[in-house]
Amino acid sequence: MKRIAGILGLVFVVSSGHAQIHVSKLIIKANQKYTFDESDIIVADTLIMEDSSAIMLNRLRKENYLHTKVALIGNYCTIDGSGIHGNPGRPGRSGDSPVGPCKSGTNGTHGGSGLDGTAGVNLFLYLEKVTMKGSLTIDLHGGDGGKGGKGGEGGSGTSGTVHCKAGDGGLGGNAGHGANGGNGGSLTIHCSENVKELLNKNLRTENYGGRFGKGGRGGYPGSAGLGPNRKNGKQGMPGVEGTDGKVGNNGNVIIVQN
Repeated sequence: MKRIAGILGLVFVVSSGHAQIHVSKLIIKANQKYTFDESDIIVADTLIMEDSSAIMLNRLRKENYLHTKVALIGNYCTIDGSGIHGNPGRPGRSGDSPVGPCKSGTNGTHGGSGLDGTAGVNLFLYLEKVTMKGSLTIDLHGGDGGKGGKGGEGGSGTSGTVHCKAGDGGLGGNAGHGANGGNGGSLTIHCSENVKELLNKNLRTENYGGRFGKGGRGGYPGSAGLGPNRKNGKQGMPGVEGTDGKVGNNGNVIIVQN
């Protein structure tokens, strides 16, 4: 990800477990992104976001802080601290279908469970004076949960002979469980009365909880082998379906008037 911005008078401070960057002026050019990187506190005396520019928050920190005295916001600007989607569970392996008469198929392996989506960042935004040309979207939604992996199919049994019974089908593997969606982040804005009125008109927030991951499908059973004189094998049993995860909780929006 590119970090393209005009920065004047940068000061980097580490204290009380927080990495703080203080700049006199932060200019994010049109269609470019500025990332918090390893910091979680940005203090800019003047913040200028040109059209379609974005600020990418530090997703490795639960809370991020952005302080600015004067903010000039263009159209279609974004502050993004959304959660990361969880990976899906691995699928189970199919059982073996052997070669030769009167042999049973092996069982399919179980599918893996999905990973939970991560929570959106909690953002604390301090504004004193704001001029908005258009709109600002603050996206703190939670990441989606990963879906469960499907169970592996059972292997097929082979045909029987007059001397031996046909092979049984293998069991289908159980499916993995779907994961939970991450919680939406909370947005707290400290601002003046005039700024509050402006934000109500030009600010859009997305801090819903992440979607749940669906449980995987149980593995199909292996087919039974057929033999003479009703010496057929038995069909395997299907794997158990995975359970769905849970939707993440929505975050809050709090505006504190100074």
